[in-house]
Amino acid sequence: MADPDLSGADLLAGQGSLDWVPLDAARAFADGDERWAAVLLARARDAQPAGSVAWARLERLHGLSLIHVQREVEGTFALERSDALLDAAGVTRPDLEVLEARAASGARER
Repeated sequence: MADPDLSGADLLAGQGSLDWVPLDAARAFADGDERWAAVLLARARDAQPAGSVAWARLERLHGLSLIHVQREVEGTFALERSDALLDAAGVTRPDLEVLEARAASGARER
């Protein structure tokens, strides 16, 4: 059984915690406002050093959000940028379940 502080998505994403996911973006996505979630993810991504793992994880979620609202070309380019960095760093690629899990956790960012 998983640690009570970890959701199943945490374990699937290879992350010990979902604190890196902006809660407001996760809640917007879970509430069906995917476009606003994409904006918030882009803002959070831009606050990270370009090319870092933190940047790449947020870029991937941003790209997936764009694809979800049928902006496939922009989303695909975002995935190409992020996945190359995540693969090189040996980090598991997060998916949209991470946003759902973060919204459900309701925990504040640290």
